[in-house]
Amino acid sequence: MDVRLDGRSAIITGASKGLGLAMAKEFAASGANVAILARNPDTLAEAKAVTSAGAQGRVETFSCDVSKAADIQNAYDAVVGAFGQVDILINNAGRTRSMPSDQITDDIWQEDLDLKVFAAIRFTRLVWPGMKQRAWGRIINVLNTGAKTPQANGAPTVVSRAAGMALMKVLAGEGAPHGILVNAMLVGQIVSDQIARRYRAEGTNVSFEDYVAKAGANIPVGRMGKAEEFAAMACFLCSDHAGFTAGTAINMDGGASPVV
Repeated sequence: MDVRLDGRSAIITGASKGLGLAMAKEFAASGANVAILARNPDTLAEAKAVTSAGAQGRVETFSCDVSKAADIQNAYDAVVGAFGQVDILINNAGRTRSMPSDQITDDIWQEDLDLKVFAAIRFTRLVWPGMKQRAWGRIINVLNTGAKTPQANGAPTVVSRAAGMALMKVLAGEGAPHGILVNAMLVGQIVSDQIARRYRAEGTNVSFEDYVAKAGANIPVGRMGKAEEFAAMACFLCSDHAGFTAGTAINMDGGASPVV
């Protein structure tokens, strides 16, 4: 099965590294025009270079802090100016932030919700009319498995991610009659920049490869996931091959989650 996105234009937030960059590369290689959004101009330049190397569509970068409504509007306008329309939206920007609930201030709650919930709401509100008019659209909210299995000391992330899953379900019901298919992908243990940061923070004296192997040993498939595997699933969901898939929250965790 040849998964193609020729003629489609995609916005991917948080796409200058990690899973976002993997998706940008996969989408561009599949023929889509890809708008890479992130905050850091330096990482954007590098991301454009590596994504363009295998691209069959256009690749453009846009500086955007998705926690700010004005940045979202400006980035959206710039993408439409470059590509003419937005067919695919990947709400990927975010970071894991977990602590005891009694230590979470109002400011921390607001920052997390702005980054992970309101960013998705605002971007969706902008792309929705065009998708509805053309009777074709794809939206993926990238969350984590904590959205289904929230645990103690997991807030604020698990709360905002659960909200992102509920948002996906609401939008899926509203969008499907108009050809707009909305789904979520829930990240488990996947080798990415986040894992690399955790490795450095722990200061372990083993190699990164051994660290990853040990961390993946208890996953049912026997290893951690690859960013390329995540990107391939995202590409499939955004293709015409997945035309009957809507309102699903897919665990990308190698079978580790106890919840389907």
